[in-house]
Amino acid sequence: MREIINLSLPRAMAKSVDDIVKEGSYASRSEFFRELLRMWMEGKILKELAVSQREIAVGKGKILKSLKDLR
Repeated sequence: MREIINLSLPRAMAKSVDDIVKEGSYASRSEFFRELLRMWMEGKILKELAVSQREIAVGKGKILKSLKDLR
């Protein structure tokens, strides 16, 4: 099920979104913002992964051999 979220943007930003949609890159404003959110979520996961990799590199991280090691 989808939920509606209203978003207020400055006129220049709204025009930029409309221009991108008109170019055919996205089917709608909603699709543009869904893709933007997906990219943000992916970036967040990648940052968390990089932190974990640095911890492991300096010996602070814990390498799990199985899911049982999470306990």
